[in-house]
Amino acid sequence: MTLIINNDEVAQVLTVDTTINALEESYRNLVLGEATCRPRIDIRIPTSDPQKNYQFGSMEGGSTKGYFATRMKSDIVYETTYNGATTSEKYCVRPGLFCGLIFLTSIENGEPLAFINDGVLQHMRVAGDGGIGVKYMARKDAEVVGMLGSGGMAKSHMDAFMNVRNIKKLQVYSPTRENREAFGREMAERHNIEVQVCDKPEQVYKGAHIVASLTDSAVSVLDGKLIEPGAHVIVVGSEGRPDPATMEKVDVYLRFGDTPAPTGHPEFETDAEYIAWEARPDLPKFGNGRWGTRGRGVWLPDRRITLADILNGKTPGRVSDQQITWSERGNLQGAQFYAVAGKVYELAKAAGLGYEIPTSLFLQDIRN
Repeated sequence: MTLIINNDEVAQVLTVDTTINALEESYRNLVLGEATCRPRIDIRIPTSDPQKNYQFGSMEGGSTKGYFATRMKSDIVYETTYNGATTSEKYCVRPGLFCGLIFLTSIENGEPLAFINDGVLQHMRVAGDGGIGVKYMARKDAEVVGMLGSGGMAKSHMDAFMNVRNIKKLQVYSPTRENREAFGREMAERHNIEVQVCDKPEQVYKGAHIVASLTDSAVSVLDGKLIEPGAHVIVVGSEGRPDPATMEKVDVYLRFGDTPAPTGHPEFETDAEYIAWEARPDLPKFGNGRWGTRGRGVWLPDRRITLADILNGKTPGRVSDQQITWSERGNLQGAQFYAVAGKVYELAKAAGLGYEIPTSLFLQDIRN
C-alpha cells in the first residue's frame, strides 16, 4: 500500500532533532558518494494576468540507504507591497492554498511508498539547516537570538536554535505589530525564555549572537551595519543572501556544499541555487525570476568553507568569538527531501498514520 501523509500527520511524528540528524546523515552520504541530488529546476510561464506567472519547481535526490524523493511545487507567483516592503507571494488555485508534494520511492524495487504534503516538512528542513549552521558556526556560548520575521519559518528556526544552543533570549521584529507580539508570547511560553518584542528592526541586533532574517521579503531586510562582532547570520527569503554590508563583514562563510556534476558532463556542474527555463523569456517574472537568469551560487569564495571541511577536520569553522559568520545550504535541496521524508514515512507507518491507497493504482503492465 502507498501512504498519503498530510501536514497534520507530519507534525505528529517529525521533530527538529530527527530532522537535523537526517539532514546531517544525508550531507555525509553526499560527501562519501553514497547519495546524489540535482539543483532545483523551475519552469516559469506567464499567465493571462501580466502581474503573475506560473512556476513549477522540482528537486530530487536519493541514497543507497534506501530512499529516493522528488519534491514538486505548482505555484502562481506575484509580488505585493505593504508598509514599503515588497514581498513575494504565491498560491495554488486561490490565495491561501498551496500545492507542494513529496513523492517517495524505494530504491530497491522502485515502489511508490508515499505522497507527503510538504508544508510542515518544508519548514522543518529549512530550519534544520539553520540549526546545523548554528551548531557548527555560532559561538558555543550563543544565547541571544535577534530575529527579523514572525511567521512559520521563525517558529521552526527557534525550535532548531533551542536544539543546538542554550538560548535564553529572543529579540524579534516584524512589520505587523499584532503578529510580532503574538509570536513573542508564543515563544516565551513555548521555550521558557525572555522575549523582547521590538518596535524597530534596528533593535534586534543589539547583543545578538545569532541574527536570523526569516521573511518572505523579495529583497534583503538585513542591515549589516548593525551586526555586532561574534554574530552568526542566517537568511531565509530575499534569495537567501545577506545585504552587501553584512557580506563585507563576514569572516567565515559556511556553504554546506554543491550538487555533483552530471555523470560524464563535468562542464554542467553548477553552484546555482536553481536553474530555470521560461516561456516568453524577454518578459519580467516574479518571485525567483525577478533576480534575472541565474540563481545565486557561491558568494564569498575567498571566505568559503564546506560542511565536509568541518566534518573531515580540515577546518574548525569559527576560530574566534569575535568572528562574524554566515551559513547557508548551497544547492543541496534534493538531498534533503528523501532523507527527511524517509524518516516521516517510517515514523508515520509505525504510528499507523496516513491514508492507504493501493500501490497497484500507480503500476501498469505497459513498459515505460
